[in-house]
Amino acid sequence: MKTSHAILPSILKRLEELNYTQPTPIQEHAWKYLIPKHQDYVGQAHTGSGKTIAYGVPLLQRIDAKDRDVQAVVLVPTRELVNQTAKTLFKLSKHIDKVFIEGILGGEQIEVQQARLRRPTHIIVATPGRLWELIQLKAVKLDRVKTIVLDEADELYAKGFMKEVDKILGATNDFHKKWLFSATIHGELTGWIRKQLSTDAPKASIATKKVMNPKIEHQYLECLKDEKPAMLIEFLSSQGKARGIIFCRTKGDVQFVSKLLQSNDYKTAEIFGELNMKEREKAIRMFHNQAFQYIVATDIAARGIDFDSLSFVVHYQLPDDPDYYTHRSGRTARAGKRGISLSFVEPVERKKLRYIQELLDVDFIQL
Repeated sequence: MKTSHAILPSILKRLEELNYTQPTPIQEHAWKYLIPKHQDYVGQAHTGSGKTIAYGVPLLQRIDAKDRDVQAVVLVPTRELVNQTAKTLFKLSKHIDKVFIEGILGGEQIEVQQARLRRPTHIIVATPGRLWELIQLKAVKLDRVKTIVLDEADELYAKGFMKEVDKILGATNDFHKKWLFSATIHGELTGWIRKQLSTDAPKASIATKKVMNPKIEHQYLECLKDEKPAMLIEFLSSQGKARGIIFCRTKGDVQFVSKLLQSNDYKTAEIFGELNMKEREKAIRMFHNQAFQYIVATDIAARGIDFDSLSFVVHYQLPDDPDYYTHRSGRTARAGKRGISLSFVEPVERKKLRYIQELLDVDFIQL
């Protein structure tokens, strides 16, 4: 990787092995401020812009492997994001001696997590609720923490996790630094940032009004509800072996679309909230291993799951929350590649599409 930043040779070597050739804009900005100086930071950039690597590099560089205490905490809003982030940091740390990373999430037996935390642990990646439980049980101490990262901060706020986040911050020392990363930053979150972070914290100017990845082409088809199945099959046929995600609003819609595709000899996996963690992880793992060509999912898959080389995203139904159009679409066109975000729009949804277009500054192409 070509960079002027003082990245440790062991990390630079690993970035090159992982085929990172040049930093993304958010990585450039974060490294400029976080590698030479330990300070508060706010990084706003579109989904798929490389935010985990942006904070992962300076985070790992500040770990003292000789100190067995927890030195960094990464707080994320979903179980899937715990697993993905911990895995990314683990991969990045391959050539660093004895740096231990632990993923902590709800849904696992808390006794097992308590046992794991008795081992040396330098970085904890966790959902706020479960981490606060473990702090109360005195299974983890954060008095020597140097850095707290809030990843997907807008979603942490939307899911009501900020009370736990504030409690976790209260359990640390007064000298830690806070790094906040998010695709969107709204008014309420801005107020929290003003209250909790230093007033001179550097702020990324990567994402302004146009928060959407510019490499995504936004298309839409206007159709009636009963025309969607045939249109979906026609679109998938045109894409050949390309892989993608079809987003639906409900579990019932996911099952309907999945059954439709399977009846047309397409291999699909389903992801929705009612599946338990192991079932969701199995579906994601099999998709990564090319066992399925498509995932049909609710918005639970719109954030925090990194799918490699997705050529397209289909919105079988538009999301109820416009922000989720951003997060759904952000599953494609990752790591500098291009992608398609196709929406099936019923006549009654025209107003919703115009609202998304104006709010997110998206240029839609009608097919």
